[in-house]
Amino acid sequence: MIAYHDEEWGVPVHDDRTLFEFLVLEGAQAGLSWSTILHKRENYRAAFAQFDAARVARFGARDVERLMNDAGIVRNRLKIESTIDNARAILTVSREYGSFNHYIWSFARGARSRRTRPKQLRDIPSTSPESDALSKDLKRRGFRFVGSTIMYAFMQATGLVDDHVAGCFRSRSSRKVVR
Repeated sequence: MIAYHDEEWGVPVHDDRTLFEFLVLEGAQAGLSWSTILHKRENYRAAFAQFDAARVARFGARDVERLMNDAGIVRNRLKIESTIDNARAILTVSREYGSFNHYIWSFARGARSRRTRPKQLRDIPSTSPESDALSKDLKRRGFRFVGSTIMYAFMQATGLVDDHVAGCFRSRSSRKVVR
């Protein structure tokens, strides 16, 4: 968890596969702890074709059954099926916007990370007007497991929002961009 915080959380992501990965992992985390999902991350990568949306979009009923028997991931049929549906929706969005990245970052203020500068962990919100708008638009486009709280966590993880608390070395550090 420390390495994840220090090296990944809040770093701006502009790679479609990585954005898809975080979309899946944040949705899978609903009702569970983030550490549970983070420990299963490599299994998710293997189970979902390294988060290649085009490949996942072709998954069918046999793949769903295979994944339901994969102890390395959360075996929740709705979450598995939503991953496949979301991959299909990503392809549609990518055709419209040129990439999933361009679409996602259109919900960031000025297409840059928004720094909130919370003083303490309790000052970090669970939603924002941007996560509300992103959630609403994703749902309109057929995405699932994309409620506003999940989308705020996604925005934090992928650097659309910088919620590192005051005093955290990451709150002042220069941002490494993942492409």
